[in-house]
Amino acid sequence: MVEELDPKGEQGAVATLGIAPLEGRAHVAGTTDEPLIEDTIPQLLARTARRWPERDAVVFSDENIRWTWAEFAARVDRLALGFLQMGLGHGDRLGIWAPNRSEWLLSQFATARVGIILVNINPAYRLHELEYALRKTGCRALVLAERFKHSDYIGMINQLLPQLAKSRPGQLEAEKLPDLRHVVTFGDATYAGCHSFTDIEASGQQGDPARLDAITRTLDANDPINIQFTSGTTGAPKGATLTHRNIVNNAHFVTSAMKATEQDRICIPVPFYHCFGMVMGTLGCVTKGATIVVPGPGFDAEKTLTCVAAERCSALYGVPTMFVAMLEHPEFSGHDLSSLRTGIMAGAPCPIEVMKQVQSKMHMSEVTIAYGMTETSPVSFQSDTDTPLEKRVSSVGRVQPHLEVRIAREDGTTADIGEQGQLLTRGYSVMREYWNDQEQSDAAIDAEGWMHTGDLARIDAEGYCNITGRVKDMILRGGENIYPREIEEFLYTHPDVSQVQIFGIPDPKFGEIVAAWVVARPGTSPTEEGLRDFCRDQVAHFKIPAIIRFREELPMTVSGKPQKFVMRDAMIEELGLVVEQTA
Repeated sequence: MVEELDPKGEQGAVATLGIAPLEGRAHVAGTTDEPLIEDTIPQLLARTARRWPERDAVVFSDENIRWTWAEFAARVDRLALGFLQMGLGHGDRLGIWAPNRSEWLLSQFATARVGIILVNINPAYRLHELEYALRKTGCRALVLAERFKHSDYIGMINQLLPQLAKSRPGQLEAEKLPDLRHVVTFGDATYAGCHSFTDIEASGQQGDPARLDAITRTLDANDPINIQFTSGTTGAPKGATLTHRNIVNNAHFVTSAMKATEQDRICIPVPFYHCFGMVMGTLGCVTKGATIVVPGPGFDAEKTLTCVAAERCSALYGVPTMFVAMLEHPEFSGHDLSSLRTGIMAGAPCPIEVMKQVQSKMHMSEVTIAYGMTETSPVSFQSDTDTPLEKRVSSVGRVQPHLEVRIAREDGTTADIGEQGQLLTRGYSVMREYWNDQEQSDAAIDAEGWMHTGDLARIDAEGYCNITGRVKDMILRGGENIYPREIEEFLYTHPDVSQVQIFGIPDPKFGEIVAAWVVARPGTSPTEEGLRDFCRDQVAHFKIPAIIRFREELPMTVSGKPQKFVMRDAMIEELGLVVEQTA
């Protein structure tokens, strides 16, 4: 993998940030004036805690928690020692299946302290997805919440592993998940076969703190430290494996683009299991000494507005639908948001009217737009705090420092300025690999270190990037990337399904929603609700088809490939949907 940038690049066609690409080629590189950070996550946290020990580090409004940097670092160390007492160590995988809670944040930094690889599991996952993620990564431990919204995590883990209730804590033996030994539940309640999070923390008080420093000294910035699952066109989620170096630097440059400092208080209502929450959010705050402010376990417009006002937050993160929900909240005008200055909007394109209201009504005149993917840690492009309004909504900004991007034609050659092609990126942010999947890793990252994003894009003469579409058929629903093949392969396990095709159709609220065309097996009569019920306890709610149609046959090419565009067009016509034209 190419780690450092060649200032000349391909036939001299690389330009530094802020300078028009040379020779009319869509190939640009970010600045390299500031060196990359080579610290590991625990080294970064230790430095921040030493510098501002008494400043506010963490606020969880919903839990009535407020820690200084010194207190937060001490809690992290106590939990890290608790994990060591459990027998976990450098290179072991620990899964976390929960919404935004203080235990999640402590686990993020405690695992990094001793080199345990944190495996992020979407809190919306159901049994089928959970089992796959744990087995694929060989997790030795799973930390989980008791419940959240309609998810009963304790009930589900016992349904998946009936042996758990008969096991002693730490001695689980399950054929389905042979590597898993420990299940840890949030809080201090005790459940059969499980450790309580409180007990694990308490056990850390008996450990030797000097042991932590000795382990931290053995860690390398290029060690894998985080695995995040991203759905795959091959049907199964892929575990993007990120290093300390990947995410520490991305967190630093993203918050630098916001001009964040230790004076900032950053409100993070986006989920921790995404890079948006745990890299751009919590880790980004650590790089600057800014206060991590979490309004609740999941996004709630009222709680977020109340939290921003009460904590005098200067920055706010969210996807466009979150900002719309806050702006349209009936009590919006009753909240004093005058402390806001900046933030990040990412995950989906931002309508210009929404951006105008965010800047005027929410006082976020310096809000930035960011674009990336889990595999690139995540941000590759970001606008500046003073980027003109039109550029903020029509582009995703310009390339980040120490990264190189180009637009590639189908034959692999570099496109011209303004020409559409596939967006490729390389540099420090490119993931190490897809965990335990060499074939998919090689398909995503070529021999020259370029990550093939699968997104279609254009770069203009000023270096601004416009995402114009997707090479493949990914569905983008309200900031969630959904890959049809994964849902198709799951629905094929239904006894009444003979053929199924999943595709996206336009939706005014989410951008796109999931639609399915199904051919039933002869002699069966599946129903829409029956198929949704089949999905409900096995896959995340946002992947469940909102529209299902039964057909005698599916439109195919002469070579037998399904024509999803024909299905999509038919549904648009049937439902009378309005399709926005891409420039």
